[in-house]
Amino acid sequence: MSLADGWKALNLEMPQRVPRTEYSVLGHWDLISKVTGIPVTETSDEITRIRAQQAFLKEWNFDFMWSADIMHQIFGEYYTDMGHAVYASGGSDFREAGKSKFEDEEDVLAFDPWEAFGERNEKEIVTFLNAGYKKRCEFWNDAVNMNGIYVTCMSGLIDLFGWDLLLTAAGVDPEGFGAVANRYADWTVQYARALAKCDSPVIMVHDDIVWTEGPFMRKEWYRKYIFPNYKKYLSPLLEAGKKVIFTSDGNYTEFIDDVAACGFHGFVLEPSTDMEYIAKKYGKTHAFIGNADTRILLLGTREDIYKEVKRCMDIGKRCPGFFMAVGNHIPANTPVDNALWYNEYYEKMAVRG
Repeated sequence: MSLADGWKALNLEMPQRVPRTEYSVLGHWDLISKVTGIPVTETSDEITRIRAQQAFLKEWNFDFMWSADIMHQIFGEYYTDMGHAVYASGGSDFREAGKSKFEDEEDVLAFDPWEAFGERNEKEIVTFLNAGYKKRCEFWNDAVNMNGIYVTCMSGLIDLFGWDLLLTAAGVDPEGFGAVANRYADWTVQYARALAKCDSPVIMVHDDIVWTEGPFMRKEWYRKYIFPNYKKYLSPLLEAGKKVIFTSDGNYTEFIDDVAACGFHGFVLEPSTDMEYIAKKYGKTHAFIGNADTRILLLGTREDIYKEVKRCMDIGKRCPGFFMAVGNHIPANTPVDNALWYNEYYEKMAVRG
């Protein structure tokens, strides 16, 4: 049923129940144990962890599994590791920041990915993508699975240069940095061509183009150097008949129309992006996924959580392509009872009358 409902929503066919997905919750072992009755922690053996995660997915009835295999690994030694704070259960994801290969903004502005990385083997990329897609389908096949790219344009530049050098180079020479973005986009289009040929019918295009407060560059810069490059990415994907979904963290409300004009079929959004605007303007033509606020699950009362689920349902339930989700994840520090209340209210409101 979940796979069917997910596909109906992506095809704007209004399933009887509002489909859903969640992020990071498969690492919330206390919640998984409570929901499934399977004792499991981050230190449990892999077979137990997988069995518990699969049981949880069935109980919470996931319809959509967000994923992308093309990540910063494509940069090799050029990747600037900015470190990672504790987020996962047990702090297993903590990393100290690494040293950038780039010394200053002049290095950034001179960077050419064709010189650094050269041409990639398309057949090898397609084989890699198909293996990832197959593995996900084997892990959980009763949901819409996908593949995609995490480092599309801005996110790729962030992972290459790190925030400090990116912002410095963009501030010193916006046009020169735009030229870097164009070179990077021209190079990564080869991944879009591979995604067009892979087995996955749904492609996720992730790009963190904003912060929580909104754009960190002038809006005109995005419209000159980001969105035209998205159209280059989407051209082979749309020609191949893929469903293409866009994801950005932060508040990209000001750019929703720009994103839609590129040809995307749907939006994944955090609570800071205006879902009501999407519903009013694109609710009959696009899918969208979100956007309950994890801070309310973390700190709110039962009544607060009820109101947050109702807010999302009041906006999205009338739209055929709406998926419910906590837009900024359900991390391991979310109180178990709060997560259970969230799911209880989702289930009560999910059926369309």
